[in-house]
Amino acid sequence: MREVDLGCGKALLIKENGDYYALGHKCPHYGAPLVKGVLSRGRVRCPWHGACFNIGTGDIEDFPGLDMCFEALQTQRRTKVMAKCISLSNYNISSTNVLIIGAGPAGLVCAETLRQEGFSDRIVMCTMDRYLPYDRPKLSKSMDSHPDQIALRPKEFFRSYDIEFLTETQVAAVDIKNKIAVFQDGFKMEYNKLLIAPGNMPKTLSCKGKEVENVFNIRTPEDANRVVKLATSKNAVIVGASFLGMEVAAYLTEKAHSVSVVELEEVPFKKFFGERVGRAIMKMFENNRVKFYMQTEVSELREQEGKLKEVVLKSGKVLRADVCVIGIGKTSLGMMQTNIPGVFAAGDAVAFPLALRNNKKANIPHWQMAHIHGRIAALNMLAHGTEISTVPYLWTAMFGKSIRYTGYGEGFDDVVIQGDLDELKFVAFYTKNDEVVAVASMNYDPIVSKVAEVLAAGRSIRKRDVE
Repeated sequence: MREVDLGCGKALLIKENGDYYALGHKCPHYGAPLVKGVLSRGRVRCPWHGACFNIGTGDIEDFPGLDMCFEALQTQRRTKVMAKCISLSNYNISSTNVLIIGAGPAGLVCAETLRQEGFSDRIVMCTMDRYLPYDRPKLSKSMDSHPDQIALRPKEFFRSYDIEFLTETQVAAVDIKNKIAVFQDGFKMEYNKLLIAPGNMPKTLSCKGKEVENVFNIRTPEDANRVVKLATSKNAVIVGASFLGMEVAAYLTEKAHSVSVVELEEVPFKKFFGERVGRAIMKMFENNRVKFYMQTEVSELREQEGKLKEVVLKSGKVLRADVCVIGIGKTSLGMMQTNIPGVFAAGDAVAFPLALRNNKKANIPHWQMAHIHGRIAALNMLAHGTEISTVPYLWTAMFGKSIRYTGYGEGFDDVVIQGDLDELKFVAFYTKNDEVVAVASMNYDPIVSKVAEVLAAGRSIRKRDVE
């Protein structure tokens, strides 16, 4: 692969099996240079977040992201034209062909895939949120963002392709037998196909004072914006060294007077990345003025005039706090595995057969995985009989550094480290029974994308191969 200047812009020139192809040189997701990605089996995989694009058509074949990679030159072409609803005037307002509960990536990709595949009947999406679908992971990575800045699609997109939206709307019950969704306000809507993709709800504290003001579970842009405002030149306490908690802590270090993290484990991410990687990440945070209180939890939130004043730990330590963010995990809305005709489930709350682990059912609440769930649901609504075969891929960003991860490392029994943890330039191979089941890296691109392609091809990596 080579990046070339065409005079009117750059392109990615690819030669594979004697044929030449040219695509846009940047990944349409976050703009990663695809020349630094991985070419394999007729597709190129993004080095940052693992999205895959067909080199012949530019079509996106694995996520995250929503758009194809523009074809600069074409030796062959397959264009998917988005269908539109034949005529909304022909439909009863209280009935729809497809009803999608939830407006995250699973719901959005489902709706878009249906239109891409030529589906021209009515599609209705409903969400409890105030906004059209937006890039929720940015709420903890770019906390000052306005909703319009992180929108996944503009309003015009939904109008153009006749995807109807009901915001600030909650489905209270579903009559599966009669195919009727009952909304919180009593409104009823008939459907033919139903996608349930509401996501998860964040866990909350159960300690004394949990209702005090200025304690947040970050769910909306307003939550994130409010936390930044309250933390500026003040004291912020983060409860939980989760991905969300650590990303918030990293973002607030340049704004808050102090940032403290409270966590039950002895190091952050111990169960996910292992102790050695977790300790290296912890050191990076400590070098950026973050104070850790490990192997303890919150016993009380104290207030003054109704607003948070102090966070009391079970260890006896009392932390000054003007704002507190809770990042202790999520509560599933139910493992909605369904064999009910016409009912599909997708997203963070779903357990599904993971091909990487011999179709063992797994719950993987990742942004990338929610995208593929939406596509698979749509294809099966259209009776295309498609199964999930993707390899999980996730990332996090802190202090301008990214950690990338692929595979499924639950229950790993050893970690093989290459590189230098102290210099934050490393790759960690997670093994189970002498087989590499996952890999994480920092400043080691595109190793994670390379491993993802190996695993996607059905090949295994032995522990001895990476030692």
